[in-house]
Amino acid sequence: MLKRARGALLVFFEDATSLLLSLAMGTPTLRPMMNAPSLSRRTWHCLAFASLFLTTSVCFAAEKASDTTVESRTAIALHAAPYYQNNFQHFNYVNPDAPKGGRVKLGAFGSFDTLNPYTLKGEAAEGLGLLFDTLMTPSADEASSGYGLLAQSIELPADGSWVGFTLRKEATFSDGTPVTAQDVVWSFNTLVQKGTPYYRSYYADVENAEALDMQRVKFNLKNKNNAELPIILGQLPVLPMKEWEGKDFTATTLTPPIGSGPYKITAIDAGKTLTYQRRNDYWGKDLPVNRGRYNFDTIHYDYYKDFEVMFQAFKAGQFDFNLESSSRNWAVGYDTPAVKDGRIQKEMIPNQDPQGLQGFLFNTRREIFKDVRVRKAIAQLMDFEWMNTNLFYSQYTRTQSYFANSELACQCAEPPKGEELALLTTFKDQLPPELFTHAITMPKSDGTGNIRAMMKESVQLLKDAGYEPMAGVMTNTTTKQPLTFEILLVQDNLLRVTQPFANNLKRLGINTRIRVVDSSEYVNRLTNFDFDMIVHTFSESLSPGNEQINYWASDRADMQGSSNYAGIKDPVIDQLVNHIVHANTRAQLIVDVNALDRVLLWGWYTIPQWHLSAYRVAYWNRFEHPATPQKYGFGFLDTWWVDPTKDSALTNTR
Repeated sequence: MLKRARGALLVFFEDATSLLLSLAMGTPTLRPMMNAPSLSRRTWHCLAFASLFLTTSVCFAAEKASDTTVESRTAIALHAAPYYQNNFQHFNYVNPDAPKGGRVKLGAFGSFDTLNPYTLKGEAAEGLGLLFDTLMTPSADEASSGYGLLAQSIELPADGSWVGFTLRKEATFSDGTPVTAQDVVWSFNTLVQKGTPYYRSYYADVENAEALDMQRVKFNLKNKNNAELPIILGQLPVLPMKEWEGKDFTATTLTPPIGSGPYKITAIDAGKTLTYQRRNDYWGKDLPVNRGRYNFDTIHYDYYKDFEVMFQAFKAGQFDFNLESSSRNWAVGYDTPAVKDGRIQKEMIPNQDPQGLQGFLFNTRREIFKDVRVRKAIAQLMDFEWMNTNLFYSQYTRTQSYFANSELACQCAEPPKGEELALLTTFKDQLPPELFTHAITMPKSDGTGNIRAMMKESVQLLKDAGYEPMAGVMTNTTTKQPLTFEILLVQDNLLRVTQPFANNLKRLGINTRIRVVDSSEYVNRLTNFDFDMIVHTFSESLSPGNEQINYWASDRADMQGSSNYAGIKDPVIDQLVNHIVHANTRAQLIVDVNALDRVLLWGWYTIPQWHLSAYRVAYWNRFEHPATPQKYGFGFLDTWWVDPTKDSALTNTR
């Protein structure tokens, strides 16, 4: 995490989270987490110290100590020494001898009107993270790590009061000018002051940044106990200060930006196509962290406004790679000669990525959704078992957690116990008593479409909340207002999963309007919280941290552009998020996240949908990928390459 209608558009692929797309394609949905232009995107993973210093608790790859109070290291990792030590030559999940070359064509949904992914204005183009290097880069073999990229080292004092980075002298922007500490300071200040609210939240515990000389930058910290900050600061994208002199950073722009990353933009047709060219003069191409990566000479995006048209274009050979999000397409849509004769390859690639939560999200700013009983009543009417059987070819698992497919998911099929119980007990007077005595699981049907028991519970909850059916319409007995709302979508392929849900609501006298809008309107309405219900994905990493503030904190509920789309204002959630941000050990982090997960589920802020713990990929058979897969993410743009022999053979057959 990741994109791009941008951070906001992490949502919505019919049955798979958009995080999978971001991880696979290395597009802005991925880079937001690496370069965090939005959304969701923190992105790569949220990271933290673990235990070397008494107060900062970080584990590092040893290189040298500049004095007795400051350690200078080339890599940092969460709760353990970095997997790769100082003399490593390349990451294990790449082919260091992969041939460079070839052209890859990709399909993108929607449109774009800006090449600046760091502000709220406009729709950012896909792939922009390929232009910008960060101070450090993660390894896909670890939950949370940072290895020197623009920075050759990271420095931390024993008291945790600041974080320092020393830049590589050879680091340059694409125009040949050096990357300086002044650029780092300017980038930090600009992103915090003029970028998306994501940055203000992410770097809230940083007092300021200062350039000590041309190569060294120092970040002074407000909070010495925020264990995430060193690696989070390593994720900072560095932009050239001089490029923006006299310009409005917040304005949309279609001028290709100057970056320090492995690619540059060579062609653009606004809203329709975009082409990136690998830089032969890329300063960092021979670094160990980059060997075997960024192998395609050219990466070209074609934009489509209809998913079915886009799918047919892939099968016709108009683009090369498809991370399939539709269970129906995967089951029956690839019955084509190109698949049968091997020109198109299909693979299911298992992953260890946390799935987060995709679901119908309530905007609790709306009066009708302020009562948790109403939200729970509506949640009873989504019949997952029927949809999985009849729509998804039984491919999915019902999501029961905001941190699904990971050890961070609470064991909510039973009441809390142990350390989680002890933590939640400190908030006992502020939590529903049932949380301590009952399990919380999603309603379950027999898959036949008969949801009588679920409807019965829903009716009782609505009655308790002051609703009764009047003339066939569920109505508030006090205000006489009907219970009706709009479900806002950005993809029409979500209609087939939203309509059965709406039909069940109608059986109870709850009328819904389903509205599909284009991506620009969708982003604008999310930014301004102008919706009743949406389909949204909360992307999660293995090391949740500061991004949880942007998701759940009370002070983000009224902050335009934040990711607290549900409008949550809960002091218990605020305190649990604070616990997560300041967790000093992995064990404590798990307890804190388990507790947050349970409280969020009891709040019924979303109706969890489903997830798949594997990538469904289809691609024209001209590519190769490393024999050793990476643990987390997928890395198509990152680690695959074009096989010249297959490329020439395939060209004449499609």
